[in-house]
Amino acid sequence: MHKGIFALLGAYLWRQRKVLLLFAAFTGVCVLVLFMYQQELEAVFYAFLLCAALGAVVFAARFWRYVRRHRQMEVLRENIALSLDGLPAPEDLLERDYQALLTELFAEKQAIASGAAAARQDMLEYYTLWVHQVKTPIAAMRLLLREDDEQDGALLVELMRIEQYVDMVLQYLRMQGDTTDFVLRRCSLDSILRAAVKKYALLFIRKGLRVQFTPTETEVLTDEKWLSFVIEQVLSNALKYTQTGEIRLYLQPGKEKTLVIEDTGIGIAAQDLPRVFDRGFTGENGRTGRASTGIGLYLCRRIMRKLSHGISIESEQGKGTRVLLDLAMLDVRPE
Repeated sequence: MHKGIFALLGAYLWRQRKVLLLFAAFTGVCVLVLFMYQQELEAVFYAFLLCAALGAVVFAARFWRYVRRHRQMEVLRENIALSLDGLPAPEDLLERDYQALLTELFAEKQAIASGAAAARQDMLEYYTLWVHQVKTPIAAMRLLLREDDEQDGALLVELMRIEQYVDMVLQYLRMQGDTTDFVLRRCSLDSILRAAVKKYALLFIRKGLRVQFTPTETEVLTDEKWLSFVIEQVLSNALKYTQTGEIRLYLQPGKEKTLVIEDTGIGIAAQDLPRVFDRGFTGENGRTGRASTGIGLYLCRRIMRKLSHGISIESEQGKGTRVLLDLAMLDVRPE
């Protein structure tokens, strides 16, 4: 925001304080000398008025120039991250030196930013390639294992977790960028939910958990791939922290497009609830021996925000957890 004129005047007077003090001292010396030589006071007063009038004109002109330069610097400050265009012309050698220093710093900043962007792109390309390469042996191992064999079934579960962590690496890297590959279109929510439940069917069976899926019979405007990742992550957490009972998927009554994923697991401590979406936060559950990275829910919240959806959690320790996905926030009704 622009400073008020009186604030600028005060700043300018403080900047010129040495000049003003020197002017006052010279005036005092002149008055003293003229008084000692017994000059007429009227002549002294007239000379003082002429000097004051000339000084006021110069002061006003320089103050107006000071205000204009201040406005220019404010505009430049708002765009300094992009360019140095609009930098006022230097008035003296010292200002020229300062501007040369600023220009060199800006060029160095641009070089660092460019290098960081290139390094990040290289890292993203490497990990993207790595993920796709790792998925090949994962798929091969899945074909070699049989679900009906007890030992193979246990290995399949661990293999599924490895695949989930591999996908999480890729999604995490993608979310750190300024852009994503979002493709928004109307999708069947039931199709997304059925695919997610089918993916974790083996875990439901091995843990003896029931799944209650109430068809929503609704469409949502979203990105199917990214929303599927969120739902799968929430289901994975529900399976991880639920030992007995069931997991339910349904639309919240009275909320047309708010999906609820509810479990009968161990729940979340009240003091941990406000921080469950923080990056790296594992809470009490993560400190009791369960493998937890503190990244899953953080990614879910970031993805939902980028999709203009909402996500919230309700939980009571020992009584289960409800995750609410508000999918209506981006939606627009057809004409």
